[in-house]
Amino acid sequence: MHTYLALAPAPVEEDCAQVGTAEYTVKARAECQRFIALLRKTFGPEPAGARLAVKSFPHDFGDYLEVVCYFDATLPESVEYAYRCEDNLPATWDD
Repeated sequence: MHTYLALAPAPVEEDCAQVGTAEYTVKARAECQRFIALLRKTFGPEPAGARLAVKSFPHDFGDYLEVVCYFDATLPESVEYAYRCEDNLPATWDD
């Protein structure tokens, strides 16, 4: 299960933790976990072959964290779930 879509660290219209700031990793990981919970509430639990997770990416100012959806390209439900998440990301924490 190596295919994934990078989603976001938080709802698209909300502020999020900034790389390079104090306690970034702790704040960003908590924020991403909260976002995963919101995605599950919005789209339901991941089907077989799909998994929401926090992934680290390199950046000039240090690694940053983002929510990704891993999916199995051979399982249509997992592919559909990943793209449904990507195409319909919540705009705010209240969505």
